Amino acid sequence: MNSKQVAEMFDLSVDTLRYYERIGVIPPVTRDKNGYRNYQTGDLNWIFLAKSLRSAGLSIESLIEFATLAGLSDTQNVDDAQKQILVDQLEEIEKNIEKMKEVRALLQYKIDTYDDHLAKFKSGELTQDNVENLWEIKYYKKD
Repeated sequence: MNSKQVAEMFDLSVDTLRYYERIGVIPPVTRDKNGYRNYQTGDLNWIFLAKSLRSAGLSIESLIEFATLAGLSDTQNVDDAQKQILVDQLEEIEKNIEKMKEVRALLQYKIDTYDDHLAKFKSGELTQDNVENLWEIKYYKKD
C-alpha cells in the first residue's frame, strides 16, 4: 500500500506519515525497488496505534520511546518498559474519563435546571448573592 492510500485510510497527511517515520514514532517502512514506501500490515498497525495513542494524549516523546523499545533486542526489561508506557497512558485516560464524567454531569445539571434558574433570576428570587455554590452541589458529582 502506498503513502497516499495509507494517508487516506487513516485520515492523516502524507507529510504526517513521513514525519512519524522520520522522528521514530513508527519504525522505518519497507521500500520497493524504486525506493517508494510500501506499507505492510505491521506498518499499518504501528500507524493505527500511534494515531490512537496520540489522540488519547500520549506525547510524541512517549511514542518515540515506545517505538524505540520495540526495535531493541527482545528482553524482559524492554517488554516491561513498553508495557509500562501503555499502563501509564491507560491510567491517565481513566483519570480523564472520570473528570469528563463529572463535567458531563455538571453540564447536564445546568441544562436541566437552566429554565428554572433563569425564571428565578428574572423574578428576583435568585440574585448573585444567593445562588447555589456549584462546587458544593453533590447532585451532579459522581460518588
